[in-house]
Amino acid sequence: MRPVDIIYKKRNGEINTKEEIEFMINGYVNGQIPDYQISAWLMAIFFNGMTKEERYHLTMVMRDSGDIIDLSGIKGIKIDKHSTGGVGDKTTLAVGPLVASAGLKVSKLSGRGLGHTGGTIDKLEAIPGFKTAISKDEFFKIANEVGMVVAGQTGNIAPADKKIYALRDVTATVDEISLISASIMSKKLAVGSDGIVLDVKTGSGAFMKNIDDAIELAKSMVEIAELNNRKIVALVTNMDQPLGDNVGNSLEVLEAIETLKGKGPNDFTELCIELGANMLDLSGLYTYEEAVEVLKNNIANGKALEIMRNWIKAQGGDERVIDNPGEILPISKEIVEFKAEKDGYISHIDTEKIGIASMVLGAGRKKKEDEIDYSVGIKILKKLGVKVSEGDTIAKLYVSSKSNVEEALNLLKEAYEITNNPPKEEKMKLIYEKIVGGK
Repeated sequence: MRPVDIIYKKRNGEINTKEEIEFMINGYVNGQIPDYQISAWLMAIFFNGMTKEERYHLTMVMRDSGDIIDLSGIKGIKIDKHSTGGVGDKTTLAVGPLVASAGLKVSKLSGRGLGHTGGTIDKLEAIPGFKTAISKDEFFKIANEVGMVVAGQTGNIAPADKKIYALRDVTATVDEISLISASIMSKKLAVGSDGIVLDVKTGSGAFMKNIDDAIELAKSMVEIAELNNRKIVALVTNMDQPLGDNVGNSLEVLEAIETLKGKGPNDFTELCIELGANMLDLSGLYTYEEAVEVLKNNIANGKALEIMRNWIKAQGGDERVIDNPGEILPISKEIVEFKAEKDGYISHIDTEKIGIASMVLGAGRKKKEDEIDYSVGIKILKKLGVKVSEGDTIAKLYVSSKSNVEEALNLLKEAYEITNNPPKEEKMKLIYEKIVGGK
């Protein structure tokens, strides 16, 4: 085989075979095929797309380029959850203990964040003493004894994807459905879970801004999982405003704890129960309807909170955070208020700008080596559809001496639109679509 022939086929809209896709990816990873030929092939894919079989072959060759994580050492049913990311998305912190309280084993490998706020690992490390670098034996032990464990991602899951993504990033080929879905699913299928629930975000704070594109991405990932005989459900959910009220590492941990005490924001609580119920339904332990009731009960009776306490303790964290999160978590005492400049309804929020505002306060990273300030972030007091008067506080900024407060306030001014009319109901819907088995 010659790379130029494979590029030629894809450039002309033809289908690449499994062997051709393997030849291109493996050749690039081992240094036999140069950047410029893979770049040309990626651009041909960008313009002509891939069939579902091609997407599957691309996913599997990238998956097989690194470690496959065997979870058979964990007893019981393991269902994974993955979110495509958004602003205020701390669902793992609450959903994990919630479904573990109903009998599922939740064992996640998570990453650090680059962008708005920290990733799941960064958020957990806001809890004093919490260890995310744990051995394989510890990982299995905690999963079996507590039902919930989260560790830092191994560097050798789907290394081909990492190399291909770096090239896509500099060749304007990132936002193509086949390449996105293969990238995500190569990492998800490298972990031996029994099923996967995907939370595909759409809207101003999501990677997929357009709802139709988000639905297409969700369907593509469902098809890939099906071809791998993996159970899967995908939810397409709203990111036209931050999820919950808190954005920032310690603030998001605080909100997850409050949610398991039954005091969380309505939208975040609803999404946690929806994701959790689909995870339990996929496991076969409960029907969806039964799962909703069990999860609500386990918030009310404190079972989910107790799992969270045991999990934090098992990973070395200060378990007192459950009872006194505001005191144990590093949360800044210095607060700057962002106020409404006129009367009207909040009709639009550019959620990405709120995420960036949180980052310039110090809650996220512009570069990999940047240090995160766990104490800073934003508390959103007014969301879409709310009527405000001039001078009302819309958000509170938790700041430090290193925060760029002026830039953050300017970003919030740009993010919020206040008009005479409220937004359409559709814009405030939490869940747009549920895709099961490619339907």
